[in-house]
Amino acid sequence: MASNPEYVQYIADQLREAGQVTYRKMFGEYGMYVDGKIFAVVCDDQLFIKITEAGRKLRPELAEAPPYEGAKNYLLVEDVDDKEALVELVKATCAELPAPKPKKPKKVREKKHGI
Repeated sequence: MASNPEYVQYIADQLREAGQVTYRKMFGEYGMYVDGKIFAVVCDDQLFIKITEAGRKLRPELAEAPPYEGAKNYLLVEDVDDKEALVELVKATCAELPAPKPKKPKKVREKKHGI
């Protein structure tokens, strides 16, 4: 079951204070980013945040679960209405995640003309 775009937008709105929040549709579900770092996925209208040491210490009560079959475990955040707790968790998580790799420039192909 694909996630509802309105639910994903609600989570993005809740996280405005965490940084520049964006999301991208991926395989029928959504990847969520803060300042270019992917930190979570939304699958079946559930928020799964990457596990970091800081996140685990901050919210030890959160269950670990895979967002889809065959995936590694993430922290399952069921209460997305607690804005302050959500922002705090996302900031702590993103602080531990590596910066996104710079994108390689696209190569310009030369056109070959026959004589």
